[in-house]
Amino acid sequence: MLHVRVASPADRTGQLVEKLAAQHGVRNLVVLAKARRPDGDVVQFDVRDGAANPVFETLRGQGLDREGLISVERVDAVLDQGTAAPTRTRYLTPEVAPVWEMVEATIRAGADYPPSFFILLTIAGLIGAAGILTNSQILIVGAMVVGPEYNAIIAVALGLSKKERGTVRSGLLALFWGFLAAVVMTLAFGLVIRGLGATPTKYLVGVRPVADLINTPNLFSVVVAVLAGIVGVVSLTEFRANALIGVFISVTTIPAAASIGVSVAYGSWHEARGSLFQLLLNVVILIAVGAAGLRAQRAIWRRAPGSGGVT
Repeated sequence: MLHVRVASPADRTGQLVEKLAAQHGVRNLVVLAKARRPDGDVVQFDVRDGAANPVFETLRGQGLDREGLISVERVDAVLDQGTAAPTRTRYLTPEVAPVWEMVEATIRAGADYPPSFFILLTIAGLIGAAGILTNSQILIVGAMVVGPEYNAIIAVALGLSKKERGTVRSGLLALFWGFLAAVVMTLAFGLVIRGLGATPTKYLVGVRPVADLINTPNLFSVVVAVLAGIVGVVSLTEFRANALIGVFISVTTIPAAASIGVSVAYGSWHEARGSLFQLLLNVVILIAVGAAGLRAQRAIWRRAPGSGGVT
């Protein structure tokens, strides 16, 4: 259930209320006359997720996204016996159309690149570097979870699917500078560890199972990146946070950036090239699958009866 608040010009409120009242799934429609200035009303209502897209189309059709203000909040719980879930007679329940405004708002909220974005990316790289040097898979997984790069990746995918050059450009620049910072810092970290003579013995003698897994991309790297890209899109459109965490720990982006820095620090140029290819491979596939997945879901739901998918 979503709660929507609309700032409406007074001369359009009557027509807006009539259209909303006729929309399936709209409940608790309330009008606060002259509640805003200059000369405007506030219209509030609740709407079910499955009926939200046609309602938002109506609001956009009235031009209220340009001349007024539309705010949307997700309702955590509804205390109403009338909305109690019916007794299930089958295992599978039908999917509900994604609320595209909410999906895009979630993606755009992550497409903000303050200094903390680059700091977290760098810290994740350093954790990954420690994992590579110590052959610790746990540290590699930790680095994947800490890294915020998927926010920029899916933002670029959204920009491509909606043909928004600014979104694509800012996301790509954030990825470039963020990964560059991670590589430079892991390079410095590797040089310090090497200079102090603190390099783990196994890494020195070439026993590098974790590093070898990262710097040797293959067919399975492509398969995992494609599957992770699909899961990322589905988890965002269906608001499944647990699945999104799985995406973070499935793709080899941060570990690859860390491997580049560490490999250069130890003069392993072949491993550095392999890690760079792994990084580019994962980023490109995630962006491509993300953009294609968003477009595909829109197309599928647009054709689904009663879904009200938007373009």
